[in-house]
Amino acid sequence: MTESGSLTFILGGARSGKSRLAESLAEEFPAPWIYVATAQAFDQELRERIHEHRSRRGPHWQTLESPIDLETVLPELPAGRPLLLDCLTLWLTNIMLAGHDVEKASRRLAEILGNPRGPWFVVSNEVGLGIVPDNKLARQFRDAAGRLNQMVAQKANRVYFMAAGIPMTVK
Repeated sequence: MTESGSLTFILGGARSGKSRLAESLAEEFPAPWIYVATAQAFDQELRERIHEHRSRRGPHWQTLESPIDLETVLPELPAGRPLLLDCLTLWLTNIMLAGHDVEKASRRLAEILGNPRGPWFVVSNEVGLGIVPDNKLARQFRDAAGRLNQMVAQKANRVYFMAAGIPMTVK
């Protein structure tokens, strides 16, 4: 970790309150805040989720969409600014579907996140608590997400696990 930054990693299941916690933690720092979004709105349901997230954030949030190219975008952002990256599992989905080298991209992203240039907050889904998926792609995704989450958690100063809107301190 650099002296100028810290990394807070927030894990949990769907609709567990991860993004709300990350937003509130980032807002403890002076605005403006940077929101790096990895979602791609391929269908109406996801467009509605994106709209819900945007409507919660006020005018002091600068939103940057980066579904794949985080390793270029993150190092170019202004130092010292609070940053919320939401979320790693959507980024991982985009990386896999685009045919990129998942291990290499994950290692590179973990390295970048391990050197935050301000108070950085990263959201990811914990996908390994359920049943074993019934198809190869879903198992590959679950395993890659687990490995990526482990790498980022190792780099983080703080790790929270969200359950039913309640943050539990892991690290």
